[in-house]
Amino acid sequence: MGKRELFSALGVILGIVCANGANACTGITLESSDGGVVAARSIEWGESEMENLYTIVPRDYIQQSMLPGGDAGGMTFSSMYGYVGLAVVQPEWVVDGMNEAGLSAGLFYFPGYGEYPEYDPEQRSNTISDFQLVSWILSRFSTVDQVKNAIQNIRVTSIDPRASTAHWRVTEPSGKQIIIEFIDGKPNVYDSKLGVLTNSPEYPWQLKNLNNYVNLAPGTAGPIKFGAITLRAFGAGSGLLGLPGDFTPPSRFVRAAFLQTYSIKQDTSYDAVLQAFHILNNFDVPLGTEFPAGGAPVNMPSATQWTVAADMHDRIVYYHTMYNRTLRSIDLNKIDFATIAFQSYPLDATKAETIIPVQITR
Repeated sequence: MGKRELFSALGVILGIVCANGANACTGITLESSDGGVVAARSIEWGESEMENLYTIVPRDYIQQSMLPGGDAGGMTFSSMYGYVGLAVVQPEWVVDGMNEAGLSAGLFYFPGYGEYPEYDPEQRSNTISDFQLVSWILSRFSTVDQVKNAIQNIRVTSIDPRASTAHWRVTEPSGKQIIIEFIDGKPNVYDSKLGVLTNSPEYPWQLKNLNNYVNLAPGTAGPIKFGAITLRAFGAGSGLLGLPGDFTPPSRFVRAAFLQTYSIKQDTSYDAVLQAFHILNNFDVPLGTEFPAGGAPVNMPSATQWTVAADMHDRIVYYHTMYNRTLRSIDLNKIDFATIAFQSYPLDATKAETIIPVQITR
């Protein structure tokens, strides 16, 4: 596939996302008692089955950014750090991953609110496409402060005018995390103490919106005297009655924030990884919920095509997919990034659940 065909393929995908809002990325961050940090997220796409890949990138690998209309001469960058990433459509379009220094980065859709700098062909050598920004971050940096400084000196663009904008989450092993959003053509970098990210609106609005749920708390509410009668909860968990359950980005942000905050802190980062997948099960989007009744364009197991967790303590990436909920892992400690070749493979070798029959003895 040539460059112009690649531009067209990505443009079609992002154009549809913009038109239908058929995306619902949800990200959480957990810390464990052994000092571990886990950044986990889901990715949704309900229009069609994407090419879902994992990519291994060695040190010193050179990449060049794609530019609008197939323009040549985009930013060139080489990898100071090797990394593993989950990609869509093409191996270079890494949307979430972790490098050998333990830095994690991910792209989240941000339709209707972000605005990149206007594309300037005269500055093409300093311009990078939004779908390659994660690769640039993982290739070049080991801390969020380095990213925070460097993002001010580059220009980010979309390679198709129909495409949605994106925003990004970057996390280091210490737990320090930033959110990057381009507003009015300029990068806004926010320190993220909560560790949650979804989609639109902008990150500061999402934090303010949490104040609408100040009445929520874990546990069981009541009983309380109500005039001549006593009101009692029907069951456990009534303290969170009113927690939004729909799939809009603000509701998912609130739900993720409460579920993450009140989850039990785990002993190890591995345990936190398992906890993260359990929490993110609450955001698995059944395909039929994104479209009018009977209007889903395809029949897939889920609109949530994959879920990933980066263990920055043990340097292991875990994922499962809509086809196979079995967890798979890529251990960065077992990869020699100085000698391995650039490579990419489908997330699912076989698109089927791993079923283990129970052995019955007589």
